[in-house]
Amino acid sequence: MSRNLPILLGVFVVMALSNAVVPVLPDFAGGAAMQGAVYSAYFFGVFVTVLPAGMASDRIGRVPLIHAGLLLTLASGILILIFPSGLPLLTFRVVEGLGAGLFMSATLAWANSHPSAGETSGYVMAAQNLGLVAGLLAAGWLDTVFRSHLAGIALFTALTVPSLAASVTLRESERGGFVRANLPAIVRSYFWLFVAAAVLVGMTGAIAAIYPEFTGNDPSMLAIQLATINIATVVAVLIAPRIPLRPARTIRVSAVLMAGAVLAGYITPYALPVIGGLAGVIIVAILAFLAETRIQQGAMVGLFNTATYAGFTFLAAIAGLVAGGIGFLAAFLLLAGMAAVMALTINGCRCEYQG
Repeated sequence: MSRNLPILLGVFVVMALSNAVVPVLPDFAGGAAMQGAVYSAYFFGVFVTVLPAGMASDRIGRVPLIHAGLLLTLASGILILIFPSGLPLLTFRVVEGLGAGLFMSATLAWANSHPSAGETSGYVMAAQNLGLVAGLLAAGWLDTVFRSHLAGIALFTALTVPSLAASVTLRESERGGFVRANLPAIVRSYFWLFVAAAVLVGMTGAIAAIYPEFTGNDPSMLAIQLATINIATVVAVLIAPRIPLRPARTIRVSAVLMAGAVLAGYITPYALPVIGGLAGVIIVAILAFLAETRIQQGAMVGLFNTATYAGFTFLAAIAGLVAGGIGFLAAFLLLAGMAAVMALTINGCRCEYQG
């Protein structure tokens, strides 16, 4: 566990910084559509980076990309503090996403190539969601205390420095026996698996993007409500690796439950942890299966990250546009319908390949 601490610290800080804008989105931009753009700009940066970064990590190693990702994260945090509005804000949120994409693909490849892949990946996903929770809660609380929506950004930008220093101790970690990735064959076999990851994991981001404007609650209350999504995900990713989950069956059941939880989210915030817990179970089932295929994990987790961040990017933007143009009920209905469809499309995945 101790050798994983630099990785886990980095994951925590990168995710906390990314989420520190969420409870104070109305202070960064007005209207659901612009707030959705500020939120999804980060995920667009991640989306375009994670697959090239994953494949590069198979060739040059994970550690150099981890360092590069942390450096970009630090630079973007400083630039957002200097230019906290308009087009510059959107631009530097994309840059932040580029850094996170380099970092997260290399980190997940590092974890999923570990001799204890399931347990190590579970710790990484737990640190990821704890960071998201910390970003929400700290940003909401600091905004109340200092009357500044930039206080959370400043805190986690500063914490990137010790995280970068700790990463110097990292060493490559990989077991043998992985075969070279054939991207066309992987996509043909697992296309619907990655589509399900995009929609069902990305659902948490779409809900988080529209919830501040939907409720109109103050930042501290929003932080607590949205944090329940990530807390539930943390619990799920720590427990689920101990359960033998097959991806197709897990997604089929979870998609139906997710659709119901999204609809319930229109009525009550108590549905939010259900959405987060289901996303955690899906993440664990898919990552465990990808490690089991024994295909180079940089490419495999690169595709997984590309799918999930595509979901975060486009679902959040679409939900924001629908909410702003038609209404929030229409946005929740659309998201619930997309989740339900995944229970059917997963039947097209060849998800029983054993390597």
